[in-house]
Amino acid sequence: MLPLALLLLALSAPAMSAEIPANARSAQAQARVQAALTEELRALGADWGAPLYLRIFKASDELEVWVDTSAGHRLLRTWPICHWSGELGPKTRQGDAQAPEGYYQVGPQQLNPASRYHLSFNLGYPNAYDRHHGRSGDYLMVHGNCVSIGCYAMGDAAIEEIYSLVAAALAHGQRAVPVHAFPFRMDPGWEQAHADSEWLPFWRQLAAGYQAFERDRRPPRVRVIAGEYRVEER
Repeated sequence: MLPLALLLLALSAPAMSAEIPANARSAQAQARVQAALTEELRALGADWGAPLYLRIFKASDELEVWVDTSAGHRLLRTWPICHWSGELGPKTRQGDAQAPEGYYQVGPQQLNPASRYHLSFNLGYPNAYDRHHGRSGDYLMVHGNCVSIGCYAMGDAAIEEIYSLVAAALAHGQRAVPVHAFPFRMDPGWEQAHADSEWLPFWRQLAAGYQAFERDRRPPRVRVIAGEYRVEER
């Protein structure tokens, strides 16, 4: 049975519009990481449960967690990705072992505290863009452990921190946490370096979101219009 102190910790969030999946494993994970993460958050001017924005970069094996503060979004920490499968480029079909690239978001029911890979959350692939282009596949996750077939495997210690932060943000009222997965950092010169790639037109759509955040330090608003990602001006 879950100890009373851990159960109270898991249920300590304010009233929420959607139920946050939880079990003994996720509560114990939160108990292990919350104090240290709260200290890091407060150093940035935020607190436990603050809204988040996540960015993934395949080429450098990095997952960033940004936190919303009174001074805009600030980088909380960058975690190394233990393993992702496939190559640079998006996932297009079931069984291609590709990890997704694109603009995704994680809501409460995408959390899985009973994952075979310790803890996980579903990226939401296929999204509206993927469906428009006939892309197939499911259960594409950010999870623990260090094995992957189309997912982003973070290792158990890292996923306890990332999962707990995402769950707390959702519990405190964030409707969904945006997770934007990029092939690489799309700084000046990236197009020339990848001019021969078949994915260049697709990557230009991702570059618009990357560059908007680099400029404004606010997660970009993205829509799918006529089968293309469109980044809206704030």
